[in-house]
Amino acid sequence: MAVLGILAALGLFLGAANAATLGVVYTEGGMVEGKNSAVGLFRYMDVFKGIPFAAPPGRFQKPVPHPGWTGVLKATDFAKRCMQLNLLQAGTRGSEDCLYLNIWVPQGRSVSTSLPVMVFLYGGAFLLGGSQGANFMNNYLYSGEEIADRGNVIVVTVNYRVGTLGFLSSGDSELPGNYGLWDQHAAIAWVNRNIKAFGGDPDNITIFGESAGGASVSLQILSPHNKGLIRRAISQSGVALCPWAVNRNPRAYAEQVAQRVGCPTDQTMFSCLKMTDPVELTLAGTVSLKGSPSNPIVKNLALSPVIDGDFLPDDPSALFSNAADIDYLAGVNDMDGHIFSSVDVPSVNLPLLSTTVEDVKELLTSLTSEKGPKAAAAAFDEYTINWGSSPAKDDIKKTVVDIETDYIFLVPTQTTLYLHAKNANTARTYSYLFSEPSRMPVYPGWVGADHADDLQYVFGKPFATPLGYFPRHRNVSKYMIAYWTNFAKTGDPNTGDSEVPVAWPMFSQEGHQFVDINHNMGKNSVRQKLRTRFVYFWTSTFTSLPSIN
Repeated sequence: MAVLGILAALGLFLGAANAATLGVVYTEGGMVEGKNSAVGLFRYMDVFKGIPFAAPPGRFQKPVPHPGWTGVLKATDFAKRCMQLNLLQAGTRGSEDCLYLNIWVPQGRSVSTSLPVMVFLYGGAFLLGGSQGANFMNNYLYSGEEIADRGNVIVVTVNYRVGTLGFLSSGDSELPGNYGLWDQHAAIAWVNRNIKAFGGDPDNITIFGESAGGASVSLQILSPHNKGLIRRAISQSGVALCPWAVNRNPRAYAEQVAQRVGCPTDQTMFSCLKMTDPVELTLAGTVSLKGSPSNPIVKNLALSPVIDGDFLPDDPSALFSNAADIDYLAGVNDMDGHIFSSVDVPSVNLPLLSTTVEDVKELLTSLTSEKGPKAAAAAFDEYTINWGSSPAKDDIKKTVVDIETDYIFLVPTQTTLYLHAKNANTARTYSYLFSEPSRMPVYPGWVGADHADDLQYVFGKPFATPLGYFPRHRNVSKYMIAYWTNFAKTGDPNTGDSEVPVAWPMFSQEGHQFVDINHNMGKNSVRQKLRTRFVYFWTSTFTSLPSIN
């Protein structure tokens, strides 16, 4: 056994000595050098962290190209996040100088060439987040290593401005907003211009993201500014049509922020805000995270993209022709609304407390407020049709989660898929539901896949930290990485280098087929018309009612 160990160590040493690596890479800004490490037998990973894709941004200005550097930039550490509130909204973290990206390049016995490229946009309600993700003992959530290694693709993660510095808008040309979207666009354009030097194919870029990142992906493919840059796109739990993805009255919130920092709200507001300390500005961009049935948290997310006549020349629903040749895959988690429900109606997570019928009515009244009492009554009838005369305690709680999941994520995503398929030229459309139950031990047993539960599987955490997961979780991760990277390569999640558990049909305008992703996949995982009755209610019955104001 000792001899075998010595031979194995010698094999790894010899392999490392002959490791395929890019070494120093020439980019438009100058030379960069990352780190190379072995990740398996004759498999290596070049990792570049903290490459600038734009200059440090000017306050409330679009990003501009980086002036470049002399010598070799050691790209070995993640850059700071863009300046943002901390989780308690009591302080800030990060820096204004934050427009950097990270690249993972898989290598075999020889240096890779013409690999598909996957660019990730993080979520965080347009308020927070960073290109490396949450970190536990140097294990970063958005490390691209597992996807890159298992799928043989290049993975890029990017920083973009969030909060007031990224999305504050006066609703006019003075302070147009969307700075975070322009950052994302600048990063995608940089990848397109430079990724060939890293062994990537600039003509095969897939952007993918989750939550606000999923909505960002959707907005990027609808914007005319990305023409020819993006080949495919994946939106997880977030699309441009989500009620929180676009702020249609940004001026009101901009004036609130101005008042909080002592600026006037007249024509001098913009110049005053521009001179205000960035920490003060960021601290002024708080949103209420204290939801209730009568004031659900989704209604408070005011710092988001706007229709600015430039990045978004029109309402997103009118821009789908821009994505006619971009393959698109999108879906939601089956209980995406759970995390929001548990803030708005805390009894949902408390076994000893009942969620009342009044809670359900109050929540629906708030979500349908622009259409008035008739809409609330119609929605209540729709969601309680299977309750019977005395619904079980858990049935009422699940109804609350269903309402928030449908309203915040599922219905907008289904509508987006329908519009993408309807406007497609060469583009293909795919729909999924992610239903692997939550691993949170404090949640009730009936909770399915909560918001952001999918991220750990897409980024291969069951492989990177095997002691924290069961074998079934590795199955979920293997399936998702296979589908995602096959799609990035070919535009078809079934076709590529990775084997998949079940053939995933395209989403057609008639059948509305989707695949249900969990650890136990088989022929019953392919289904159609996801929650059609509720999609019809929100998109047809509800919208046809007259507005009360």
